[in-house]
Amino acid sequence: MPRRGHAAPDAAKPSLSLSIQLGDGVRALPASRAQLRRWVAAAIDTDATLTLRFVGEREGRALNAGYRHRDYATNVLTFAYPGEDARVNADIVICMPVALREARAQRKPPHSHLAHLVIHGVLHACGHDHERPAQAERMEAAEVALLARFRIADPYRLHG
Repeated sequence: MPRRGHAAPDAAKPSLSLSIQLGDGVRALPASRAQLRRWVAAAIDTDATLTLRFVGEREGRALNAGYRHRDYATNVLTFAYPGEDARVNADIVICMPVALREARAQRKPPHSHLAHLVIHGVLHACGHDHERPAQAERMEAAEVALLARFRIADPYRLHG
């Protein structure tokens, strides 16, 4: 039985193996490794092996063109790899110049927008999608709830 004021260990907490990488043109992490890990860990619902890669515009554009046939850099790309077990395996790529431009245009703190993009990418890795309205509603609700845990405002609320 836990002592008063101390939480019992959460035996059901998913395990996370996280690799963090910097691509060409990105000189420093946009947040601490510990903070990035907290955002990722909050969004997983099963054991996961993830790579979080921060890239410049050239690499972001090449990946988007090569895999999605869209010739521009986008904010976040998720590459999920099927496995033999329930473990989530994915690479999540965030294009920092795009993310920073979006944060400025939306008048959001860059840190908050980055948290949203990380969580958004991880939710995609875990099987969430937003192609249909009902899917989008569920995914957005999950993002808003997760971001609120970090005291980050609803990113879908009108700004300005």
